[in-house]
Amino acid sequence: MGVFSYESEVVTSIPPAKMFKACILDGDKLIPKVVPQAFKSVEYIEGNGEPGSIKKVTFGEGSQFNYVKQKIEALDKENFVYSYSIIEGDALMNTLEKITYETKLEPSAAGGSICKTTSKYYNIGDLQLKEEEIKAGKEKASGMFKAIEAYLLANPEAY
Repeated sequence: MGVFSYESEVVTSIPPAKMFKACILDGDKLIPKVVPQAFKSVEYIEGNGEPGSIKKVTFGEGSQFNYVKQKIEALDKENFVYSYSIIEGDALMNTLEKITYETKLEPSAAGGSICKTTSKYYNIGDLQLKEEEIKAGKEKASGMFKAIEAYLLANPEAY
């Protein structure tokens, strides 16, 4: 089994605490509302959102995937760090054991925040994931992040 890591950054004008609350703490409700083509529904199978919880995310009609199950690995509300693993679903494409994401929001010099994400892809056997597939997924995630930013800018009273 090999592990492929990928790091990315997205800059936003929204401060870390507000972005973390919208994207992470309230993301299960807000993302389907703001980007309905991304997520159709989110339901907890085990737990209530704390580390160890497992949730099923059903994707919207605009997605190439149907669903994934995510296990929450870490949630640090004070330092704006969130980590979860995709442990089941068609996003694993029968080539991955799991995908782990760690997201950290840090203040930017301009008063907004920098969202740093590290993704780790755990291959099954010798199968290799194509970097283009990873980049395409990251572009969709970045687009969703920017949609949340636009929502917060248009609705400053919301958070």
